[in-house]
Amino acid sequence: MKKFLLAAAVLIAVAVAFVVITRVSAKQTDEASQTGEVVRATRRDIGSFVKATGVIKPMVGAEVRVGSSVSGVVSHLFVRIGDRVEKGEMLAELDTRELTARRDASDAAVRLAEATLSYTRADLRRKQELSTVQVIAPSELELAQQSYAVAEQQYKQAQANFADAVTQLSYGKIFAPIAGTVESVSTQEGETVAASFASPTFVTLLDLSRLEVWAYVDETDIGKIRVGQSASFTVDTYGDYEFAGKVTAIYPQAQIRDNVVDYVTVIRFQSPRDRILRPEMTTTVRIALEQRENVLALPIRAIHREGKRQFVMLRVGGHGERRWITTGLRDDNYCEVTGGLQENDEVSVSAAEKH
Repeated sequence: MKKFLLAAAVLIAVAVAFVVITRVSAKQTDEASQTGEVVRATRRDIGSFVKATGVIKPMVGAEVRVGSSVSGVVSHLFVRIGDRVEKGEMLAELDTRELTARRDASDAAVRLAEATLSYTRADLRRKQELSTVQVIAPSELELAQQSYAVAEQQYKQAQANFADAVTQLSYGKIFAPIAGTVESVSTQEGETVAASFASPTFVTLLDLSRLEVWAYVDETDIGKIRVGQSASFTVDTYGDYEFAGKVTAIYPQAQIRDNVVDYVTVIRFQSPRDRILRPEMTTTVRIALEQRENVLALPIRAIHREGKRQFVMLRVGGHGERRWITTGLRDDNYCEVTGGLQENDEVSVSAAEKH
């Protein structure tokens, strides 16, 4: 009898312990479910992207090397590196005394040729009148006609030389062909520049409002890129600020760097006024391939996989409930939910419960 009572007591003790452990475990599970991170299924825009690195480059015509078409001594240099100049603003001036003298000499030659032409014209008219009454020989008339023709051509040549001298004198003042920032200064005051074979560069101007991005897209992704696709990029100096742009060109020639084949994809953008970008800045580029707007989505970390199926831990009455879902497009952080959830459903981000 004692043995029976002892066995019954042991069984009762085991049953009580099992009930206590079960309740404690359930309570801990509920507390963990209630205190874990919870997210809501919300609507947002989702897209797939091609990522690439790139650099900022000046557009064609945005960087101009300004030089002189004539030789001479630089008498004045009006700009320094970093100065902002407007189109037509004077950048430098040469010593133009020699050019001025040439212009004055050409002007005098024009006046002399004009006087000669005037005299030969009057002489020709007089001899034409005399020839009508046969007072002079025909040879004299021919000589007067020839003199007038020569004088006329000499006058035209003198005018052309004068125009050239005026043009050469105008080259003594160097003006900005575009508005921009002085990127470099290659000549200083007092230096002699020679323009015999090539125009010497005085300054280099850069229009910082006309920049573009050269994105180096890997050969495995270049087939997905099309002109007109939207793109965005960031630069280190402005942190997480994203600049928006569009693909405008894809270079056909590959660039091989460290045995990696890339293709230059040109992205045009509008420079914001409050952020200054500069050439050769490194960029991180994202080119949009497919985008969907206002779709139901969840953070990727809240979605779990079992075999080929996907599920989430749906919060129902403070408890976690496994819910099978179907998904669509995804980006770096979010995934589109095409079935199994409603908007504002709460989902636990904690690890999946074992079943």
